Amino acid sequence: MATKKLDITPLADRVIIEPAEAETTTAGGIIIPDNAKEKPQKGTIVAVGNGKKEEPLTVKVGNTVLYGKYAGTEITVEGQDYLIMRESDIFAII
Repeated sequence: MATKKLDITPLADRVIIEPAEAETTTAGGIIIPDNAKEKPQKGTIVAVGNGKKEEPLTVKVGNTVLYGKYAGTEITVEGQDYLIMRESDIFAII
């Protein structure tokens, strides 16, 4: 995934994440049908807010992160789907 410049800037401790593509095959090579694919829990940060005065952000644009299965709010910008969430919803940088 290439880092993109968005025309939207998250506020405070929020970040915008481009989710990774859902897996299409299992490790054993079995093809997963569209209706059985799970939401990805990994993505790349494409925009970050300024953080809070007492809590600066620890993630930055370009980081690949893991987040909760139901974390964030789905948004569409210029035809591309993203998630916007608080930094506290992110579990790890990978």
